Amino acid sequence: MERIGFLSFGHWGPGQGSQTRTAADALLQGIELAVAAEELGVDGAFFRVHHFARQQASPFPLLSAIAARTSRIEIGTGVIDMRYENPLYMAEEAAAADLISGGRLQLGISRGSPESALQGASAFGYRPQPGETDADMARRHTDAFRKAITGAGVAQADPRYAGGATGLLPVQPQSPGLAERIWWGAGSRKTAVWAAELGMNLMSSTLLTEDTGVPFHELQAEQIQLFRDAWAAAGHPHQPRVSVSRSVLPIVDDEDNYYFAGSALRDGRDQVGVIDGLTARFGKSYVGAPDLLAEQLAADTAVQAADTLLLTVPNQLGVEFNAKLLGNIAKYVAPALGWSRKDAGNLL
Repeated sequence: MERIGFLSFGHWGPGQGSQTRTAADALLQGIELAVAAEELGVDGAFFRVHHFARQQASPFPLLSAIAARTSRIEIGTGVIDMRYENPLYMAEEAAAADLISGGRLQLGISRGSPESALQGASAFGYRPQPGETDADMARRHTDAFRKAITGAGVAQADPRYAGGATGLLPVQPQSPGLAERIWWGAGSRKTAVWAAELGMNLMSSTLLTEDTGVPFHELQAEQIQLFRDAWAAAGHPHQPRVSVSRSVLPIVDDEDNYYFAGSALRDGRDQVGVIDGLTARFGKSYVGAPDLLAEQLAADTAVQAADTLLLTVPNQLGVEFNAKLLGNIAKYVAPALGWSRKDAGNLL
């Protein structure tokens, strides 16, 4: 385990006990938590993207603000729904955020997950072409985006206003190296292989839209191995990265016990359900004493197979609580997985 980061769903609302009652709260606290995480030695600050919901929706202003307040921590998404995106405008935004960060952007993208809006992407002006599915449209947008961030020409130059230039112009700005820091959020073994063949890193979540009867972590470890095999067969010149997400909630004091004791009993095993009409297996949460969590995560074959662990955080409990949670994981749990702090001084 080379890196750990947090993954915030960016919820906000007036619920009981919520510390993020408005969108401004969620955004500003996301910045402050990223700053605190960097001070603790945590390696990444990642945010989910959902439209038509009280969650983070437009990630690039948030990521750019974090980039301006930090110097080391990776910043990214997990994941952007490509059905909704204008690929060329997104390429401009991503390059700008990456340049502000000094090349720290790790951008997770995918076909997207079930959402509250019926055909929400069509409200943004994007509809599948004849014969296309929503997934096909997302992949078409992804292809255009990835070409744009590598400098491919996309618009015919007008010599009158382009200094006499002819041919196709690329979008600007460009950020060298960004193309190698694009991750695909794969929900199955098949899509993980597809991502590897195209040279995208693998971002695997806490569910897979398939079930073979084996424990979730074993199914996910198989997905990771298939990804690595396909990457090697494709002969890409750079090394791939793989992240998995887990809910890890160490109980070290009465406050933790108050919030999470029930989860230890309720969420401590895999679940199987139906999502988008497909049978899906959901991974369990890790809740309990830090030494127990370290032991359980060391036995999680997918965690051991990945180089990056993204920790889902209960963002509505506020910055102070989540910084304490991350600090406890960094101090008591992550070192048992082979992780070590980087550029964190003696803060723990």
